[in-house]
Formats: sequence, C-alpha cells, structure tokens
Amino acid sequence: MRKRIVLPVLSIFTILVSGLIANPASAHGYISSPPSRQANCAQGRVTGCGDIVYEPQSVEAPKGSMQCNGGGSRFAVLNDNSKNWPAASVGNNVTFNWVLTARHRTSTWEYFVGSTRIAVFNDNGAQPGATVSHNVSLGGRTGRFTVLARWNIYDTAMAFYSCVDLQVGSGGGNPTPPPTSPSPNPPQSPPPSNPPPAGGTWAAGTAYAVGATVTYGGLSYRCLQAHTALAGWEPPNVPALWQRI
Repeated sequence: MRKRIVLPVLSIFTILVSGLIANPASAHGYISSPPSRQANCAQGRVTGCGDIVYEPQSVEAPKGSMQCNGGGSRFAVLNDNSKNWPAASVGNNVTFNWVLTARHRTSTWEYFVGSTRIAVFNDNGAQPGATVSHNVSLGGRTGRFTVLARWNIYDTAMAFYSCVDLQVGSGGGNPTPPPTSPSPNPPQSPPPSNPPPAGGTWAAGTAYAVGATVTYGGLSYRCLQAHTALAGWEPPNVPALWQRI
C-alpha cells in the first residue's frame, strides 16, 4: 500500500520541481540599446553590479515606481547614481530598443525624465514581438540625464524597469587625449583583413541548450539560458542569453 502512495507523490514532486526550474529561463525584458544600466552591467562595462549581471531582463516590480530597480528588494545597485554609469551620446530623438525574452501582453510603455513623462506607447493588451523599438523625442533637453522606462504588463500588477543614461550635446564621456607629434617614419599599416561574416554559426530558428557555444561576428559566445533564437536576439544584443568567451 505504501509503495502505491509513494510513487505518485514522487511523480508530483518531480513535476513541481521541473516547473520551478523552467520558470527562470522564460525571463522577461530590458532595453539593450542605448545600453540600459542593467545592460552595461551584463556586458561588463560597469563592475560591482551583483547578480543583475546574470539576469538583466528580470527587473520586475509593481507598476508605478520611479526607481531604476522598480523599488523592489533586488537590484538596488541600479539606483546608485554615484556609480560610473556610461552615458550614451545621442541626439534629441532616440530609438530605444527592447529585447523581450518573454513576450507578456502589454498595457503601455512609458518613458520619464525625472518626474516628467516624455512619451507613452499604448499596446492595448497586445502581445509584442521578440524585439520592440520606440522613437522618443527628448524635448530639446541637453546635457547628461537619465531616462526611466517602464514596460507595464496588461494582465498583472507588475512592470519591468530600465534606466538609460544619456548625453545630449557636448560634455561627458572620456576626455580627448592631446595630439602627439607625428613620427618621422610612421609604421606601415598591415593590409586590412576581410572581416568575418556576421552570423557565424549562430542562426535564428535554432534551439540552443545551456552551455552551447557559437560564433557571431568572429567572436565566441556561450549560451546562458536554453532558448530558440529569434531575429534580434543575436548574441551581442542579448547578454541575458549569451556570454562572450
């Protein structure tokens, strides 16, 4: 009698554990370009970021926050304005590109500078594609500032957050080094080699397992999460899925 009870219990336990393991791989989404703070962490441009480097797509918190981490208990480093966040040099119209590793039905996409909402895009509950782009006017702003983006999910109380540091006009970035006197006998540059074709062994439509390695644009990458590749999920664009090796 005990054997007949134990086996179904073990089967149910196995199903539950499998479901829990599968959930993290579904992931969510973040702004990949201009690089958001979590993208800069995941790509190694900023150090000391904590576990956001492994899951830049997971900055999820209740709707309505004005903090880069959504006001949740995780990823507080994204709110630290004292860190040396790189600022992307842009004009006054910027295209923000999202990479979505789980395509939730969407209410709205909102963009803020400070407490001012500068753009909103209403999807009315539609399911987005694997990548989403929005062209946003910065309203004539200049200098360095941070844009907070919120992806509001249609059928839950949650949103996903990305902060992007921008520089409009002069200033910011690394100083230009002073010019040096030319060498009297400058070395001859070697003839340019043909760049490797983009794509390599990576291909959209291919199912990749964790640990799989591919080449793309002459560089090698290791798969971090099992997935089927889609156009727009090229390895350098999705650090949540691929790690350069």
